[in-house]
This record gives sequence, structure tokens and C-alpha cells, in this order.
Amino acid sequence: MSSTAKRILIDILRHGEPEGGDILRGRIDSVLTRLGWQQMRRATALVDVDSKSTLTPNWTHIISSPLQRCRQFAEEISQHTKTDLQVNDQWQEIDYGDWDGMLLSEWRKEAADQFKEFRKDLSKLVPPNGEDYLSFKDRILTAWQEISELEDGSHVLLVTHGGVMRVILPTILGMPLNRSSPLIIPFACFSRVSLEVKETTLSASLQFHNAAEYESRALTI
Repeated sequence: MSSTAKRILIDILRHGEPEGGDILRGRIDSVLTRLGWQQMRRATALVDVDSKSTLTPNWTHIISSPLQRCRQFAEEISQHTKTDLQVNDQWQEIDYGDWDGMLLSEWRKEAADQFKEFRKDLSKLVPPNGEDYLSFKDRILTAWQEISELEDGSHVLLVTHGGVMRVILPTILGMPLNRSSPLIIPFACFSRVSLEVKETTLSASLQFHNAAEYESRALTI
């Protein structure tokens, strides 16, 4: 590789509100609610289902989790921005196994002991019959490294999940992954990361976080 630095922008979009209420979703394949669609369209500055505004970024690549709450919107925006879509299993949410689909109120009680230990040791989060946290983390960071192999000047839209963002963003910010609760990641959270790749060195910086929520609040002030 040339000694010249390569730069890549990555817009990370969490899915909007899914159907099914207040439950834990890992591989549960819920679709978006009407509000969920609206949240994601607003976050990406889509004017409506058939057009985009001048504020919608000119992405060169769109990458999505295969789960419907991400993929269906990614397909829509791929069609209307004329941008190729890659659906990649690596960007799925963690597999919560037996916990998947539980009411969050019940899950917090069921998983309390594991999360108490998790705050001391990442290896302690092991959902029963699911995916252990260290394997999940390695899967996401491997996929993240693959994005850095794109050509210079790429601008990526990554449509994924809250748990995925809780690996990527704390890693960039130097936060412990088991102490990331101060980082708020709501539905349709839209954040931008700048990557710089020089020879074998990869550096990343967070340009903005949860921008759509900030903009929507600013409009009401």
C-alpha cells in the first residue's frame, strides 16, 4: 500500500422501532413498525418513499444485517439512492439464545447475575444456548476491519443493531465495552465514523453521534 493515508467515512444506523413491544431482540426477526420506518427515513433525510433530500449522503456502499428490521430499510434506501447493497450475516445482533424474545423486565431479572459478572469480565456474558460475548465482539471487529479494506474515498451506510454499535463506538472511544451504559443508542441512532488507514495502521474518530435525534429536537426549539 502507498504511504498515503486512505480515508473512509462510515455512517452507522441502528434500526428503527420494531414490532413486538418491549422484548429482547437478538435473532428474533421482527419487522419495523410504521414509526420505525419514519425514524429511519428521518435519520437518513429521505423525504418520502420515492425520493431523497439534498441532505441524504451520497453513499458508495450500503451494508446491512440480514434481519428484517435492518434489511428491509436498507433495500429501500439502496433502491432510491441507486447504491449497491451488501447483506452480511456478520452484522447481525448477538444471538441471545434462550433469552431471545423475553420481556425486557423479565430478562433483566434472569440475566442480572451474568451482567454483574460481565462488568468485571467480558467472558462472563454467555447467553444460554446463544452466542458468548467474546465471540460476538470478535465477529463485529472482524467485519469492521473488512470495511477498512474498501477503496479510498468510500462512504458507507451500515444498517445494524444497538448491540453492534455498543462494540464499535466504545472501541473507537476507548471505553470499556462492559461500561458503555452512558452511551445512549436509541432506535434509528445515526452516527458517523471517519477511518484513516495508513499502511498497517487503522485509526478511527467519531464525527457525530445520534445526529437525527439532535436535529429533530433542534427543529422544535
